[in-house]
Amino acid sequence: MALAACISDKLKAMNEQSSLQHARELVLRYGWNSTCYQIINPGIELWFSGAPDAVIGYVRRAGVRVVVGAPVCSSQNVEEAAARFEHEGARMGERVCYFGAEGRLDRLYRDSADHAQVYLGAQPVWDPTGWSAIIEERASLRAQLNRARNKGVSVEEWPAARATADPDLHRTLGEWLATRGLPPLHFMVETQTLERLFDRRVFVAHRDGAVVGFLVASPVPGRNGWLIEQNVRGSGAPNGTAELMIDTMMLTVAAEGSEYVTLGLAPLSRRAGIDERSNPLWIRLLLKWVRAHGRRFYNFDGLDAFKAKFRPDCWEPVYAISNERSFSPRSLYAIAAAFSNGSPILLGLRAIRRALQTELQWLRARLASHSSS
Repeated sequence: MALAACISDKLKAMNEQSSLQHARELVLRYGWNSTCYQIINPGIELWFSGAPDAVIGYVRRAGVRVVVGAPVCSSQNVEEAAARFEHEGARMGERVCYFGAEGRLDRLYRDSADHAQVYLGAQPVWDPTGWSAIIEERASLRAQLNRARNKGVSVEEWPAARATADPDLHRTLGEWLATRGLPPLHFMVETQTLERLFDRRVFVAHRDGAVVGFLVASPVPGRNGWLIEQNVRGSGAPNGTAELMIDTMMLTVAAEGSEYVTLGLAPLSRRAGIDERSNPLWIRLLLKWVRAHGRRFYNFDGLDAFKAKFRPDCWEPVYAISNERSFSPRSLYAIAAAFSNGSPILLGLRAIRRALQTELQWLRARLASHSSS
């Protein structure tokens, strides 16, 4: 029995590795959505279609297949691949929701009677060949870069093999996660990317010989570009470290001829100019509440402002698109469950506990400051 179980586990691991490699090959051939490379993250199920040649990464939550972005395939086969995937889901009693959908799926389903979409926010986009001009025009950005350099920070690119095994990167990641308002999320914001770097690129910030930050960029082959997936700062990172890592990455890929870079989704951002009245009323009311009260857990406005200060060439709208006539609470719950990798309610309770602990620490620090003055 033990031998049979061992053989079964090895065969399963071999099949998973083969599927992962095939998905990676398809991403490098067809990947267009900015999040295309994230389908190789841990915990993502992979669905393949031989005709058309396509792969879809997704997770199952609350009877919904929550898809990472969009089907990865040639542009002329997106509709057919999506239809086949949705048909298979329907046979199993599962709805499909594409989270992080961009222009291709928006154009395909914008006027569809059986697909509902919700505007999520916007992502900033640059042609990196114009990056030097942006820095030249922005004195505040130059000041941030100089601040980091004057503190002894330098940035270099590491090979994936070195970055994967380096304990200092894992330490830095842990320091950064400890400062977040929410517990670690998963799905399309998976923090444990160091274990599956493959074609990703890693730019590491040093100060006095110690790692103080790193940036992970994922390929977007269909647009000859990159998604800046993580920008991690450790406890010893001076102001300007994040900007210096972005600057180094932008200049590097511009010199190589890349044409597209994005910092990824800024949730709730209005900068794409999309009329949010297209969202269902209950979604608009929910997002209004989140904007008003969610800041202690996630600084949406701060993230939006950080990305905007780099003067992107444009902002692309990002959507959630579900194969139903009207976007339902069930689909929203499934999305939340995908990111929480479990119960969104438990995630919310953990977030509240963490927020209360943080505020208690701030209160103690203020009281200590007053008592010593």
